[in-house]
Amino acid sequence: MEKMNKNILAVGAHPDDVEFMCTGTLKLFKDKGYKIHICIVASGDLGSSIENQEDIIKIRRQEAINAAALLEADIYPLGELDLRIDLDDRTRMKVTEIVRTVDPLIVFTHPHEDYVMDHEMTSRLVRHGCFSAPIPNYFTQAIFPQPRPTQAPYLYYCSPLEGRNIYGDFVKQHLYVDITKSIDFKAEMLACHKSQRDWMAELGMDKYITGMKNTAERYGKESDVSYAEGFLQHLGTGHPQNNILKDVLGNLVIEQ
Repeated sequence: MEKMNKNILAVGAHPDDVEFMCTGTLKLFKDKGYKIHICIVASGDLGSSIENQEDIIKIRRQEAINAAALLEADIYPLGELDLRIDLDDRTRMKVTEIVRTVDPLIVFTHPHEDYVMDHEMTSRLVRHGCFSAPIPNYFTQAIFPQPRPTQAPYLYYCSPLEGRNIYGDFVKQHLYVDITKSIDFKAEMLACHKSQRDWMAELGMDKYITGMKNTAERYGKESDVSYAEGFLQHLGTGHPQNNILKDVLGNLVIEQ
């Protein structure tokens, strides 16, 4: 029997990645009574040219906490280092244990191909964690291991940053969620990451909020709405095959 709990897990490589990827959609789920959980794999220690690593880690963690609070979301920082996220056994176990802890109905994460390897490694870590979480004899070496879920969750890959692949080509998606009514909330969450917006402005690339909106507008054009987030559903063996986004959000989900 299909489980229908109301836990949603979004996993990003860095402290502001979930905001870029899917917080418009997360807000729609929250408004329907779902509980949001955010896991951040790396600490953001390379996200400054001014602060030292120890200080920027503290700054970025607090920014992530502030942003998550807007969704009343629980937050799970895994403490890996920027540009050092690895698909090794230790990290696979950590991500699997987060999936077991949250026991999510739906998981969102990075696409398998994106502009930085941290995103790609996180995508594969989450894929592994979702598949392995229900397996009884897969042990994570956690001090307080959590119960195994009864099945793998629904897994969705978000669109790459700016909607482009590593060759600069625009990437269409199979599913779009109309986030027109939550785009301002998405911008509010992203604005919590002030250190990153300031850093990009210092580098002459102050497109932090406008870049996010431009991507959402581009995907909106693909789906005939004002603003949208795009997703691909993982339909491999062992995962649910129906589109739970459509089942819950109805006409806000456009399938192509």
